[in-house]
Amino acid sequence: MALLSGKNKVILSGMLGNGLEWYDYALYGHMSVIFSKLFFPAGDSSQNLIITLLIFAFGFLPRPLGSIFFGWLGDKFGRKSALTASMIMMAIPTGCIGLLPTYASIGIMAPVLLTFIRAVQGFSLGGAYSGSISYVVEHAPPEKRATIGSVIKLSLVIGFLLGSMVSTIIASIVGDDAFVQWGWRIPFFLGVLIGVVGFYIRNHGEESPVYEQAKQEGALSQNPLRDTFVKYPSKMLRAFMFYMFVTVPFYIIAIYTIAYSKNHLGLSQSDALLINSLSMASMFITIFPAARLADKIGRKRVLLGAIIAMLLVVYPAFNLMQSGLVTHMDIVQLEDGSSAQKIVFDHAANFMNVLIAQVIMAMILGWYLGPIPATLVEIFPTSVRYTGMSLSYNLCAIIGGFTPSIAEYLIRSTDSNTSPVWLMVGSGVLSFIFVFTYKDKWREPLPA
Repeated sequence: MALLSGKNKVILSGMLGNGLEWYDYALYGHMSVIFSKLFFPAGDSSQNLIITLLIFAFGFLPRPLGSIFFGWLGDKFGRKSALTASMIMMAIPTGCIGLLPTYASIGIMAPVLLTFIRAVQGFSLGGAYSGSISYVVEHAPPEKRATIGSVIKLSLVIGFLLGSMVSTIIASIVGDDAFVQWGWRIPFFLGVLIGVVGFYIRNHGEESPVYEQAKQEGALSQNPLRDTFVKYPSKMLRAFMFYMFVTVPFYIIAIYTIAYSKNHLGLSQSDALLINSLSMASMFITIFPAARLADKIGRKRVLLGAIIAMLLVVYPAFNLMQSGLVTHMDIVQLEDGSSAQKIVFDHAANFMNVLIAQVIMAMILGWYLGPIPATLVEIFPTSVRYTGMSLSYNLCAIIGGFTPSIAEYLIRSTDSNTSPVWLMVGSGVLSFIFVFTYKDKWREPLPA
């Protein structure tokens, strides 16, 4: 780290620390189908998957509490302290998931412990992600805020991509059967090692100069939580709505499509993970160019263009994923003697068409992700920025956390594989309204 300049050290610290935390957080989504088999009694596979995804969503409920705690820590004592603490609180429970006994070993305590660990992870991430955005963007010169801020979104994608790639590689080495039995634990153990590296990087970073200036001028808030709600409720609402089009599409594309490809399109676990890895890589491609363009023409036009593009292609994309799919319903006998309906795949969906559809959606979402960090930072003043951003983001993220389970429920209740489209469309319309009415602040200095 000593070989890096101050600015590069900040960027690397923000990227690696944030990316490594999202690696830990993403693994649950990648293993959701496996968890639905290992941590619950044998039965309706779709119902077990919904419960598994609801446990994933439950981890989002403590995130506002985490944002309050880490927001207070970050606005009162500095961004660096809050980000370093959150890293350790993320790595430990991730390793604990890898040690969890299954339902066959301890019964109902298996999903109970899994739910508790998810809550601890959610509390930690409540202050980590938006804090990283504040930390990095506050170091950037005004003409490069979107470009430099985009590294946080790049690191988010890298974290998810790394989790997907590690899972894919291990699954291909040990085979699908062994991966389901024990191989799924390995990526979680690696998360502990990654957390130690991330802690070191963040602990050796520099404090935000914008924060230090506000501290010297006595401009810091003595009660960031109260001031955020009392003085800036409209900013909170706008930031919440801006992020709606991030959180809903992202958790469909990055998390739910793995289970979707396997359970509803008939693809193998390894193929579903491979497609997820490639789509996340394609999302990576568009983030940086979109951010650079936002530094040249403003945030608003870039964000609106991405929303319009997604609204136009999301339904054709979901239709494309159905090509080649042939199924029928069958009655199967369960271990407890009861029977249940089960989808039988006569022919899986076409691999290339599923890949193309997910890549297109991921690239469009990447275009929206690029300018978002700088845009959110520009909304709030320095005195409450950490708290305001964290609360807005994490309250919105709760919706994203429930998105995979809602998408699965929609398919189950409507018997239509394209029903998740309405979640994407609804989030897009809401975000479009608030982006369209926004007064762009891309050329203005950050408010104190």
